[in-house]
Amino acid sequence: MTDSIRTTAAFGASLGFIDNPLDRMSGRRDNPEEVASFRAAAQTVSLVLAGDSVVLGHQDSPWFGLAVAEALGSVQHSTFLGERNGQAYFATALMPDAAEHLAERSDVQIIDLRSIATRGLVSNDDLGALAQAKAVTHWHRQHRFCSNCGTPTEVAGAGWRRECPACGTHHFPRTDPVVIMLAVDGERCLLGRQARFPERMYSCLAGFLEPGETFEDAVRRELHEEAGITTGYVAYLGSQPWPFPASIMLGCVAQAIETDITIDTTELEDARWFTREETRAMLEGRHEGGLTCPPPMAIAHHIMRAWAVEGITPRAPSI
Repeated sequence: MTDSIRTTAAFGASLGFIDNPLDRMSGRRDNPEEVASFRAAAQTVSLVLAGDSVVLGHQDSPWFGLAVAEALGSVQHSTFLGERNGQAYFATALMPDAAEHLAERSDVQIIDLRSIATRGLVSNDDLGALAQAKAVTHWHRQHRFCSNCGTPTEVAGAGWRRECPACGTHHFPRTDPVVIMLAVDGERCLLGRQARFPERMYSCLAGFLEPGETFEDAVRRELHEEAGITTGYVAYLGSQPWPFPASIMLGCVAQAIETDITIDTTELEDARWFTREETRAMLEGRHEGGLTCPPPMAIAHHIMRAWAVEGITPRAPSI
């Protein structure tokens, strides 16, 4: 490992949603007979989602027997998540209004995925599977009609495809790439805050990757648009699935060239340069001004730590 390139694995176990040991078996889920055999197996289990809410059962377990899962409410659709050690795993999406009815029961808990992650209610492996399930379930809710002709689509491919019965168009789940980056200038880094952030919290800047754009160019564009900062070399650090609703976060650090800040107030409430020591203090919860940063389950925390604590810099490799 060089000082300018890291892998996601190097970010540490506290980074949320990155561990998912399931074999997705993408080459076999188009076989209806095989998927039916998975569903019929006694040991098959399922996650349950009702709208954006996750259903947890006994001792905060997110897994239910498939029959039990499908008896919790009216089922919208089912997705085969994968297999592990001979056991099949599914995600059962209930109608969104099921959450209201399930909230009245004492044997289950209705909770959002962000709270599950920040409170550490499930294992890292289960958290990865929940991210997979939430993202694909959200996609189903948003793509019930064919974008080509407007006809209602049908679920196919064990939940990994929707097909239009009228024009034959196939639709597949999408993931929205987002660059999230730390601009650095020697011993200081640029952090910003949006109005929706918790009070006193600062974080890395971020923005969606646009069509026909490299992630390096997206980093430079977003930093310039949001804070007026011009940057040069960009180093990729790692990624994180971010199922809110269905993104992949591409973590980077970028070398600042011009450092005068001009804030786009439609995007940011504030942006400023922080010293390395200030950034360490925020990470450790001891900033004298009470400023904070995202928790360890978020990639922004680890990008800040990579620079402030471990000394990762966006230095261009020598040729």
